[in-house]
Amino acid sequence: MSYDAREWVWDHSHSKGTARMVLALIADRCRDRHCVAYASVPTLMKRANASRTAVRDALAKLIASGELVPLAGRKGPRGETYYCLPLAARFLAEQAAEGDRNSALQGDQIPTLGGSESDPVESFERGSESDPGERNPAPRGYGFRPGGGADSDPQNCREPKVNGKSSSSSAPLISATEWEIDDDARAWLQQNGHLDRLGEHALHAADEKWRTYRATWAPRTAAAWAADWRAWIAREHTPTPGRPNLYAVPGGPPTPTTGMTRSEAHMAALLAALDEPTGTE
Repeated sequence: MSYDAREWVWDHSHSKGTARMVLALIADRCRDRHCVAYASVPTLMKRANASRTAVRDALAKLIASGELVPLAGRKGPRGETYYCLPLAARFLAEQAAEGDRNSALQGDQIPTLGGSESDPVESFERGSESDPGERNPAPRGYGFRPGGGADSDPQNCREPKVNGKSSSSSAPLISATEWEIDDDARAWLQQNGHLDRLGEHALHAADEKWRTYRATWAPRTAAAWAADWRAWIAREHTPTPGRPNLYAVPGGPPTPTTGMTRSEAHMAALLAALDEPTGTE
């Protein structure tokens, strides 16, 4: 239908220049025989490649000539102004009526634009199914919602259910010193070979260092502490004979430097500072 309205502009409109282009752009948005469409000044500026002043002057000229009528009280989805092309609508209505008369005389079913010869503006006020601005927004609470499940259902199988019985938010928060090595942690040590790699003594030292470094951290769930503890143990170095104890517990006795020169002691301290977990990794 926009083709018919646009063709009327090119063939019958008396507008010129920018006004003619603006009218054609509005006609191109018409959806039915009523020749009603909405448009905004910025959109017309962009499509006509014209300034704001030029577009507004063009609209004023079209309204003054009667080829364009703004519809008060009607707004588009983003506040656009509704316009009607009454002369184009009347022309198309006359064409439709002429087609109906020809069809009745010939006895054939010729597709026409259909409709009555009533004023297009009045018809528009009653509503048109093809009018793009007539769609009523759905009430709040309607729209797409996943079938089966409450609002707290996870979006995928890996996301924990919120506010459910299995939610981690219901688990008590404890400090790092309160967390204990459970059967799952011991099984993890055996399966990943960390117990054989470190040995009981080194594992105990690593656990003590972890608790010392995490003592000032905010309480977490037991599962969160378990994951952090495993990451710490996995980064712990295997004890090597002759290697200085670079992971000294803060506040403990200094690392013995027997047999080390001052330079070697400084290098060992530097390596300790670079190799020590900071808790931010």
